[in-house]
Amino acid sequence: MRALVLPASGEQPTFAELPVPTPGAGEVLLRVRAAALNPLDNHIAAGALEQMFEHRYPLVLGRDASGVVEAVGEGVDDVAVGDEVLGHVLFEPPFQAGTVAEYAIVPARTVVPKPADLDHVTAAALPLAGGAARMVVDAINPQPGQVVLVNGASGGVGRYAVQLLSQLGLTVVATAAPADAERLRELGATEVVDFTAGSVAEQVRTAHPDGVDALINLAGYTLAEVPLDAVRSAGVVCTTTQVPDADTLAARQLSGGGVIASPTRDVIAPLAEQAAKGELQVDVYRVLPLDQAPDGLAELAAGRARGKIVVDLSL
Repeated sequence: MRALVLPASGEQPTFAELPVPTPGAGEVLLRVRAAALNPLDNHIAAGALEQMFEHRYPLVLGRDASGVVEAVGEGVDDVAVGDEVLGHVLFEPPFQAGTVAEYAIVPARTVVPKPADLDHVTAAALPLAGGAARMVVDAINPQPGQVVLVNGASGGVGRYAVQLLSQLGLTVVATAAPADAERLRELGATEVVDFTAGSVAEQVRTAHPDGVDALINLAGYTLAEVPLDAVRSAGVVCTTTQVPDADTLAARQLSGGGVIASPTRDVIAPLAEQAAKGELQVDVYRVLPLDQAPDGLAELAAGRARGKIVVDLSL
């Protein structure tokens, strides 16, 4: 099978011909129809996680896929050969299996039937980004009447988070460049703060002098990039970038912490049903053939993607 791989530590992603893998116990082999790209793929490719998790090479990139069940491992009885499904490779060691390939192994506990009203490209864009959004929204324990700031709202996770918060009737303040403002309002943002126009925290405090009740931080890998000063005392912060840490939050009389998204079936299935009913919009920014998958990773790394980039293996 053809796959986008890291041949060895420190090397650049390239295409390789690999044997079709065999699913083990609790695993599902998919014939991939579409695979989404995520910022996590670039972190893995850059070796940023090698000190945290075992990596086995050649390592196939990609975490999300939609496709057709080709085979199932021992103990898998939730899906059968021929089923159309979507699934996700969990954030668990060892890192080797991936989805930007003609075939992919995914844990059965992340695999859900693909609703008939979802095409494969749309379905592939859901698991990690949608699951991360669901998890960060739940982590802040939102309450009626609250104001929540989503920093990094124009990315894949942010667009889902804005919708999920809006569905709860909250006031959603989203950070984005001007080009993304109209779409974020369509998705449910009450206010959009232009992060290119100066301090986000100062802009938010101008509109909300007492500060927002919670911050969902999806962008910024240094403390200076995270608008903590926008949050009121005793507010809640949830971050996917692992910044700020617990000590920093405690020093500012804030609670919360980091979330590492590893969405399983119970998280992914409701999102897929919402998307199929039109209750959750899936913003696919670009669809690429397999040969152009590296271009998609480069676009993500450059921060130019406005929504999800999906590799369509039928192209």
